[in-house]
Formats: sequence, C-alpha cells, structure tokens
Amino acid sequence: MATDDKASGQAGGHDDDPKHFEIFVDGKKHTVETPYLNGAQIKSLGSVPSEYQLFLEQPGDDKQVSDSESVQLKNGMHFYSVPPATFGDEFAI
Repeated sequence: MATDDKASGQAGGHDDDPKHFEIFVDGKKHTVETPYLNGAQIKSLGSVPSEYQLFLEQPGDDKQVSDSESVQLKNGMHFYSVPPATFGDEFAI
C-alpha cells in the first residue's frame, strides 16, 4: 500500500538529469556529461574533420560555431558540418 505510493512517486531518470545532455551531430545522437563544449570538441564527438565548418540549427538563420567558441548545451540541440568551400576549382579552364 505505501509501496504503491512510493513507486508512483518515483519518476524521471535520464531525461531529468541535468548532468547529461543529448545532442545530435550530423544526425547522430550523442550523450555528454558536461554543460559546455567548444566547436572543436563537438566536431571530435561527431568524428567531423577539423577543416569542416560546424553549424547549430536554430530558428531563422543557423549559427556557425567556431572551433574555439564555447556552446552551452541543451537537450536536443542539432549540429551539422559543412565541408570547406572549393570555389573556382570546378570551373578552371
């Protein structure tokens, strides 16, 4: 009887744990245990080549994240990488 009250009163788990953040890098989910990562650390986490650019998806224009820029993480953040530009290489005569 009292055990039913205790069991129903226990909720949560991983989703409510402020020490864990689930973020996505190029569509792949990663769980991290720190509230801040810089761009280079996010690239490393997602196995993104260092010369690629990193962007944070957000309403409106997405935000470019430099390697040294620190990002305060929130559950569900989505980052994506873009290879370096190769302007002019395809059109050389």
